[in-house]
Amino acid sequence: MAWDESRHGLGVPAMDDTHREFVELAYALLVASDEDFPALFVRLHEHTRQHFEHEGKLMKSCRFPAIGEHNSEHLRVLGELAHFARGVAAGRLGAAREYVRNLPTWFAGHLATMDSALAGCLKKA
Repeated sequence: MAWDESRHGLGVPAMDDTHREFVELAYALLVASDEDFPALFVRLHEHTRQHFEHEGKLMKSCRFPAIGEHNSEHLRVLGELAHFARGVAAGRLGAAREYVRNLPTWFAGHLATMDSALAGCLKKA
């Protein structure tokens, strides 16, 4: 998964910059050695926590009507990342690697629905 401005860009620099970093970390994990994977997974988990916290503030700033649904999705993903992080910390990488392989599909759907709606709300505000 590589960043593609025409496919991933939403026209809101604060969101696009964070999404670009997410895509770069996800790709790094896809190709990471077993030695590098644990530290990169920790970075992805922390980045995603900060990313979602920032989006939460953006949602409040424009009174985003779907804030509850969007926040629920964020909480679900953070729970999954925390679950897999425990396995990674114990040296079990297989399930986390499978999770990371599915991130591009999840991200594409989240970007096309929830995040694009948020970007539209921000542009109107």
